Amino acid sequence: MKKNIAIIMGGYSSEYKISLISGSVVYKFIDKEKYNAYSLHIFKDKWVCITEDNQEITVNKNDFSIEVSNQKIIFDCVFNAIHGTPGEDGLIQSYFELLNIPQTSCSAYQAAITFNKRDLLSILKPYGIKSAPSHYLNLGDVVNEDEIIEKVGLPCFVKANKAGSSFGISKVHKKEDLATAIDIAYKEDDEIIIEGFLNGTEVSVGVITYKGEVIVLPITEIISENDFFDYDAKYNGKCQEITPARISKTQEKNVSELALKAYKVLKMKGFTRSEFIIIGDEPFMLEMNTTPGLTEESILPQQANIAGISLSELFENAINEAINNN
Repeated sequence: MKKNIAIIMGGYSSEYKISLISGSVVYKFIDKEKYNAYSLHIFKDKWVCITEDNQEITVNKNDFSIEVSNQKIIFDCVFNAIHGTPGEDGLIQSYFELLNIPQTSCSAYQAAITFNKRDLLSILKPYGIKSAPSHYLNLGDVVNEDEIIEKVGLPCFVKANKAGSSFGISKVHKKEDLATAIDIAYKEDDEIIIEGFLNGTEVSVGVITYKGEVIVLPITEIISENDFFDYDAKYNGKCQEITPARISKTQEKNVSELALKAYKVLKMKGFTRSEFIIIGDEPFMLEMNTTPGLTEESILPQQANIAGISLSELFENAINEAINNN
């Protein structure tokens, strides 16, 4: 009997449009011979299943079920394609853990840690995973610009602590631009991380559990046409994404080992995509994404393709891992 798979997409953050694209790609490539796939849009004001003829069926939040033609549909597994909250910060994971429904992303605790850039980097630091010099701000804190610049230097990056897809990020070259960048970041989150600029090679490293084994995918080198790898560069083609990355064997070994270590230290499962800056032979971590983009052009699917893993195989494996390890 075919298993019922709910592909959840959307979410409550600025990333919802990107999530809808990722979710639609999962729906397109999931093997319909093996699975009954359902597209579920998760928004603050409604949770609905979108049918083939674009009708909406309300999701019963009590047990995460839907009713189709007077028949109740219970899901065997949830494929999580929500970027940002509630799919990447642990909220939706907690919900499914309470209902005992397998889902493809990491557990609630790991999602909460990785979604919080400050917590992630702090936890990994004792394990030898380095990051840029940083300064933290919470909404309402007094901003001492001279103190910040003395600590992190210029240029620096001002980031919303809990946001993705480069929402709320600014690169600051001059002291007088710092206040505006902080205001932009606060529009996305009430916590901010300000990091020193690392002048090196930016790479993205995918780590997944594939057929029961944790593997590092071919590494992607990122070259932005803009001042940094911002939203425009990521989603409007203003960058080069070169897989495999044009880095030395030593650099490849070092960054692969750190990405793998981070995955194992955090007891991750499912997909992760970690960003690093390599200076000389030394990698510095920027962040880890646990629900990375899954469009055909996205970085992790590119990496899987180079590794000989098709989108259908990638998605089927994620479902199998979730069900077998629930």
